[in-house]
Amino acid sequence: MSDKQDIKFEDAVKSMMLHVGENPDREGLLKTPQMVKKAYEFIFGGYKEDPKEILSSALFTSSNDEMVLLKDIEFYSTCEHHLLPIIGRVHVAYIPDGKVVGLSKIPRVVNVFARRMQIQEQLTEQIADAIMSTIKPKGVAVVIQARHMCMEMRGVEKINSTTTSSALRGLFKKDEKTRSEFFSLINSPNGSRY
Repeated sequence: MSDKQDIKFEDAVKSMMLHVGENPDREGLLKTPQMVKKAYEFIFGGYKEDPKEILSSALFTSSNDEMVLLKDIEFYSTCEHHLLPIIGRVHVAYIPDGKVVGLSKIPRVVNVFARRMQIQEQLTEQIADAIMSTIKPKGVAVVIQARHMCMEMRGVEKINSTTTSSALRGLFKKDEKTRSEFFSLINSPNGSRY
């Protein structure tokens, strides 16, 4: 951001404080505009990263053709309608077709998409599509379970309500047995069949 953009952003934060009835010149709020700017740069850092580049950087040849599952990937995002937090967990599985990806890359991809203004349904689709198009597995499954502060802090004020969304691709969509195994694994306490 340029100095001009920084000043515009900080002025907008001051305007918001004034709008809700606060005094941006009181001692505790003097540095708030600058701190909000820094926080937003971090929270929305996903716009500066390419998820396909992240996945491509750690692709390895493998004969494995069994499900790979990463369960309970914690994330936060921001509701694009109210700019309030979405907090939850993502479960991601894929069935390799000659290539596997470094395990840490999947949570990084979750973060790239989550650190953008979002709706949960789109976040779910974006993760699945990035994995499917980059790794080219036999199938991908993504389930997100999240709490939305736009429902809890305002509006209907329903504390602890959870929204679940899923995106199924390839074998997870076509094959009932594969889909059932995935849902069984993500719903089991330890994520294991054994």
